Parts: sequence; structure tokens; C-alpha cells
Amino acid sequence: MTLDEQATSLDHKAIVNLLSSHQQLTASFDEISVSFTEQSAKIAELSRQLEWLKRQLFGKKSERRLVDADGRQLTLGDLRKQEAADVDDGVVIATHRRKRRKPPWDKAEESGLRFDESVPVEEIRVPNPDLDASLGEGQVISEKTTYRLAQRPGSYVVLKYIRSVVKDKATGKLTCPPAPASVLGKSYADVSFLAGMVIDKFRFYLPLYRQHQRLQAAGILVGRSTLTSLVQRTADLLQPIYDAQLASIVNSQVLTMDETPIRAGRKDHGKMKTGYFWPVYGDQGEIAFPFSPSREGAMVREVLGEYCGVLNQ
Repeated sequence: MTLDEQATSLDHKAIVNLLSSHQQLTASFDEISVSFTEQSAKIAELSRQLEWLKRQLFGKKSERRLVDADGRQLTLGDLRKQEAADVDDGVVIATHRRKRRKPPWDKAEESGLRFDESVPVEEIRVPNPDLDASLGEGQVISEKTTYRLAQRPGSYVVLKYIRSVVKDKATGKLTCPPAPASVLGKSYADVSFLAGMVIDKFRFYLPLYRQHQRLQAAGILVGRSTLTSLVQRTADLLQPIYDAQLASIVNSQVLTMDETPIRAGRKDHGKMKTGYFWPVYGDQGEIAFPFSPSREGAMVREVLGEYCGVLNQ
């Protein structure tokens, strides 16, 4: 029987049932199409997030990536749109502003000069001609103060120790008190000179050749090789302090350590070698600077020894 013959043999009720089934199948097909589109979009989104996660885990991390809430990397245009969307036109809530504790020298004088109590102040009395003309009959009712920042030339001084040689009249024995002891034995460098030299070099980054020039300008002739030797001998004196501080740092529960390159020593053709400082920072705010000619991990094991805490790099 053909389709036309089947259609002519259907009654009214059968035709209604057939049309109803067709409508149900059409609606089901539309729902399946919509669900398929949504699932395809979701699969594509999850695929993008998976690729981003792979790049974060296994790719280069030299740059910081800007991503949205779904993990997609933003372009410059997307970033501006997101910043604009973050702007809230609602009620403005007053923010809390923490008061900053001002240092003791933060209060400026009338001239705008700031200084703490450790700075020496030299008072200079300016005579008042009206008071002098009145022959003491005037009355001082107040004083005004003006501050000026001045500088005295950095000076060196030679300490001259004079010791009397006494001869005993009865025995003829000569006696003389010894000269004050020097921290470097027979060196003519006073401890104040050594301290100032290493502070200028390592705290204020004043090289020895510039200190040598400053000594010459002050009329003192000291060789640059002598200054270098004095720095080395002074460092030897400070070695016990360094060892004690490093031992205290290694006792910390958490350490931070990293290498920092520095030019030290000479290679061929006048070029400088590359050495490395390995700053070690402890949980008590202490820091030490071990030195090594290389950045090998053996330096870490040498410095830390049997350290069993947490090491951050």
C-alpha cells in the first residue's frame, strides 16, 4: 500500500494523533539542538581553560598574565572593558586611612629644615645694635631663631702621643710608658680611621681610590695598596662577629637565601671576574653576605650545613 493510499484510509482521529506526534517530535528536536549548542560552547570554554592551565604549569612564566574570572588571558581591549565594568556608581563608602607615625625629625622648623637630636647644633648669638646702643637699658622680651644647614670640611687628624722618658738617678734605669695599643698591632692607623674607612666604602659606596684622593687633598700621603691592606686586616678583625651572626641566622626556623652577581677579581685582558654574594636573611632580621666565586648549589650546603628549617629562594 502506498503512502497516498494509507493517507486516504485514515480517519479524523488518526490524523489528529499523527499531527500531535509530529509536533512532539519537532519540539524534542528543538530542545536537543539547543542543548547540543550549549554543550558545544561549554566544551569549547573548558578546552580554552585547559590550554591556559597547561601554559601556566608547563610554559614560560617570565611574564605575569592577566586573566578573567574564567581563566582566559585578557587583551588590552578586554582589560579596559573589565576596568570600566569594575567601576561602581553606587554608594561611596569612606575608606579607612591609617595614620603614619612620623619620625622624630619629621616636624620641620620655620625654615623647612628637618633633623633629629643626634645632629650637633652650633648656637651663634647675633648682637642687637639697638640693645647695645641703649647701654643696657633695653629689655629682651623674646628671641627669634633661624636655622641654616652648614657643612664643616671632613678633616683628618694625626694623634701625637708624647711619652716622657724618665731616668732613675739612683740606678740610672730608663722608663717610658708604652704607646696606646693599636687594633692592628704596629699599624699607624687608629681605630677611628679604620671604622670611618670601611663605613665609607661599604655603607656609602665610596671606593678606596676616592678616599685616597680625599686624603691627598687633606695633605696626607697614604698609598692605595696600604688602604687595601688595612681594609683586609679590618675584615679579619670582624670575622668572629660575622661567624656569630651567621650562626644565629642558621638557627632560624625560616631562611631566605639567593645569589647576587658582583664583579670581583681580574681575568685576562683586564676584564673583571663574576663572583656571587649569597645573602642569608633570618627570622630575627639578621642578614649575612657569604661570598663564592660560583653560583653552584654546593655553596648553599656549605653555608647552611645541617639546617633543617624552611628555606625560601
